[in-house]
Amino acid sequence: MELVALYKRVIGLDVHQAQITACALIEECDGLIRIEQRQFGTFKKDRRALAQWVVQLQPDEVVMESTGIYWKSPYAALEAAGIRAKVVNARHVKNVPGRKTDINDAQWLATLSRAGLLRASFIPPAKMRELRLIARQRQKLTGQLASEKNRLHKILADGGIRLGVVVSDVHGQSARAMIKALIANKMPQEVLKFASRRLKASREELFDALQGELTESHRFVLNELMQHIEEIEQRIARFDQRLLAGLESEHNWLVLLQTLPGVDLIGAAMLLVEIGNNMDAFGSADRLCSWVGICPGNNESAGKHKSGRTRKGNAYVRRLLCEFAHAASRTTSAFKAKFSSLIVRRGYKRAIVALGHKILRTIFFMFKRRQHYRDSATDFEKLSVQRNAARWIKTLIQHGFIKTAQA
Repeated sequence: MELVALYKRVIGLDVHQAQITACALIEECDGLIRIEQRQFGTFKKDRRALAQWVVQLQPDEVVMESTGIYWKSPYAALEAAGIRAKVVNARHVKNVPGRKTDINDAQWLATLSRAGLLRASFIPPAKMRELRLIARQRQKLTGQLASEKNRLHKILADGGIRLGVVVSDVHGQSARAMIKALIANKMPQEVLKFASRRLKASREELFDALQGELTESHRFVLNELMQHIEEIEQRIARFDQRLLAGLESEHNWLVLLQTLPGVDLIGAAMLLVEIGNNMDAFGSADRLCSWVGICPGNNESAGKHKSGRTRKGNAYVRRLLCEFAHAASRTTSAFKAKFSSLIVRRGYKRAIVALGHKILRTIFFMFKRRQHYRDSATDFEKLSVQRNAARWIKTLIQHGFIKTAQA
């Protein structure tokens, strides 16, 4: 079957760590196809030379394969030169086995692009791509923080300290003060002075939990872990400040996202830099969910439906959606009812993924229609008034706005 050409001037780029192979297919006025091949390095001067060569040819389309992270710097160089390249999924452009060379790969990309058979992947604007670096590193730091906290808990248990049995959060303000007192080799009676009265556990239970056999090695490791935990927390705070400062112009979108149950300010910011606010780039909620990789897989053969496991996608968005789903499943909203109905039939993990899928579809339509979230099960505005009316009236009375409370 012969491919019908839709474009007359296309360029395919096969990008690697140290080399970029380019192939241009140019249709002349007499209908003949001229093939021009070039190879460039990946240093800054080489990327500039690539951009100049592409601009001179004035192509209708430039296509490159999403090879790891190596496509990003050539893409930025072309973008700076006014060329909007098309980044495509590697699975969509797999070449015929036995003909695998860099030149053939670049020519195959150009051939498919010339026939209009390639669909561009979603690439956010340059500003969002920069903020992605901050958001993704923050997620890495959050994982490190959780790992260090778990390690500190294990060291305490190894030394016979059972603080986690009587305290809900070992890393809360009161519990952390008691742990620091233990590291300073204070006696349990002195450690109890740092316990807040708001703790549900009695003094006797706390005293029993603090009885242990911490050695000097235990205290040394605990001290190092505590310092590392506080250092990571300070780093995360700096990342949060930088991320929110970069999204000052997107304040309305952040407020819109926070109307969704389970979504806080930082979660909204991290999601926004990943998917952007222009849903026309995806076209439909199904495509967005497929790009993230949180929708059921489509695997049918001979009339039989096989495994519907989720496909690979944006792991950062998927992680955020699962966090949102965990939080939303504990709210008085329609998401809680959805979660309760799924957990019985599908289990906890599948229910969380399905709830994340529902949340992402909801976000798509919120952005598309520019409307805040309206829950079908709960009127949050009315609920807020019912919960806070007495406190608001009391505050008004204290400041002299009203003299007596009105019913």
